[in-house]
Amino acid sequence: MSPKVDGRTAICDRGQGQTRLAHAQKFLEVADLVATEDDIFPASASVAAALAVLAGIAAADAACCAALGRRARGQDHKQAIALVQQVSPGGVESAKYLDRLLDLKDTAHYGVINVSGAELRSALRRARALVEFANGFLRR
Repeated sequence: MSPKVDGRTAICDRGQGQTRLAHAQKFLEVADLVATEDDIFPASASVAAALAVLAGIAAADAACCAALGRRARGQDHKQAIALVQQVSPGGVESAKYLDRLLDLKDTAHYGVINVSGAELRSALRRARALVEFANGFLRR
């Protein structure tokens, strides 16, 4: 039995999944660029982490569109975790990556404390994994 998805979902197709994957890839590309800005590192780490979170969210949407024909649309991004878990293969592990990225979202987007270098590296690694996960479904 699939985990229950609370909240709203929206119907989507492979074309919309491709669009969300392109967004995810661009967010990740810019995150990698910003992450290398050593002259303003404390601020750039938070901005790069925020972009990594956006990449992960977009990649999750892309995978769900391709595999399930729907994506999460609720106010709480955490609702997407249950939906990603339904994507097979790899959904359970990818949902964990998304969950960890979403744990960082408030700090990266709205916080007054900068994201650490270790948190940034983890966020980029998780975002890359989610982009690859989504890419695998859209290559089929």
